[in-house]
Amino acid sequence: MAASKLIEPLSGTAVPRWQLALLVGVPIVFGVGALYLLERMSLVDHAREAHQKGIKYFNAAKYQNAIHCFTEAIEICPTEKKRDLSEFYHNRAWAHEQQMKWTEVVRDCTEAVTRNPHCIKAFLKRAKAHEKLDNKKECLEDSIAVSIMEDYRNMEIRDPLRKIIRRMGNEALDEYENREWTMPSPQYIKSYFGCFTDDIISQPLQKGEKKDEDEDNEGEASEVTASHHLSSGYLKAKHYMEEEEYDKIISECTKEVDSEGRYLAEALLLRGTFHLLTANFVAAEADLDRIINMQEANVKLRANALIKRGSLYNQTNERILSRQHFNMAAEIDACNPDVYHHRGQLKMVLDQASGALEDFDKSILLRSDFALTQAQRSFALFTQEFTWLFQSRKAIQQALDGFKDVIKRFPTCAEGYALYAQALTMCKLFGEADEMYDKCIELEPDNATHYVYKGLLQLRWKRDLDWASKSELCLDLIRKAIEIDNKCAFAYESMGCVELLRMAGSSLFISGGGGPSQYVGLPGCFPAF
Repeated sequence: MAASKLIEPLSGTAVPRWQLALLVGVPIVFGVGALYLLERMSLVDHAREAHQKGIKYFNAAKYQNAIHCFTEAIEICPTEKKRDLSEFYHNRAWAHEQQMKWTEVVRDCTEAVTRNPHCIKAFLKRAKAHEKLDNKKECLEDSIAVSIMEDYRNMEIRDPLRKIIRRMGNEALDEYENREWTMPSPQYIKSYFGCFTDDIISQPLQKGEKKDEDEDNEGEASEVTASHHLSSGYLKAKHYMEEEEYDKIISECTKEVDSEGRYLAEALLLRGTFHLLTANFVAAEADLDRIINMQEANVKLRANALIKRGSLYNQTNERILSRQHFNMAAEIDACNPDVYHHRGQLKMVLDQASGALEDFDKSILLRSDFALTQAQRSFALFTQEFTWLFQSRKAIQQALDGFKDVIKRFPTCAEGYALYAQALTMCKLFGEADEMYDKCIELEPDNATHYVYKGLLQLRWKRDLDWASKSELCLDLIRKAIEIDNKCAFAYESMGCVELLRMAGSSLFISGGGGPSQYVGLPGCFPAF
């Protein structure tokens, strides 16, 4: 191999060839870079020119020509020019929209928002296209995104948003009316029946115990025998209720009703109650109305049916009928504490704290050892003082002290701690409220609602945490609630609300006393399904 040689200087110059090459090469390299940049700038200019040409065709209603120009702009535009590309894709989607090519609109709008997530007009067009394609869920998501980005001030989105919500609501209603009715969790059922103290159908049957208190001896048999258990659908249903085999109750009651057996009224009330618990309200109304009109039935059964029917009317916003049914119950069974307890709950829902206090006092006078009424009365008193125009710190503190008295007298009543927690939350005493929810969970570890309320409390508390951390704490507790009771509708509804708040961020105002309503006790006479 020949030995390497140094590069000789060119004749007539003292500059070595390698230095000359460097001197010549550097401007050449810079020139190539400049040419590249000029070429990219030229591509952008050409793309914009094609785009402007497309706009002219669009304004002349020559939409296919416009699409051709917008496509040319997209194809030659450099990929790093994301805002330009977003605009080109959006305008091509606009041209497709004029031709009612909704699938193409969705495709191009998706490309637009991928390159510019703040392109509100692309979200709007995609929402409209999804609506035309009957993609309701996607339409709703895009509509909500626009509403949040525009701080709910965009009037253009309101009509389609209302439409899609109305359509989804109607479809959900149709599905709901034709659904297979499912039984709630055993914990929920026990809590529901725990709201009554003078209820024949929830009392366990005992051998040798006389159940009928009417003079004509109508009602349950005085003796519960093996033959009765074999022949009476109602008594079988009561047996299944004691065994917590709730899915068998409606069918056994139906056997009693169809045979017009001795316990017809009791079977109607028990079946109607379980229709209520499964949210089959049409069937529940039929059974309850039938008992109410049975003049020969035990007055306790009719009063109980009137209470539940009144609560059902309240749920459908038929306030006058609701009030009439509660008043009828009070007329036919004036010494029934359940009537006043549940009418008091109704008045609390209607923000009539003073009237609720009167009813709770009547109920307590008839049954002073019922912890739920005592707890509800304390909350009514607190609400009255807290919402009074001229608030008195002393009066509010006295109302809070009333809760302490209730939980001291009834230390195993979780409802007392839950309502106290809500009152503390309204007073912004979040740490103490959290302790009360912990006590609820300790007393009723299988009650999913306690976990949900504790989770919602985290959103108003924990000011040292950012919104993402607080919402995750909340969702962890709601997930725990669903793990405990996968039929808890309140948990799913709350999770949906929190996820929506997470989309909007902490700028949304969270109102209420730690939950979705200002007054939250046991479900009263109407299941929240």
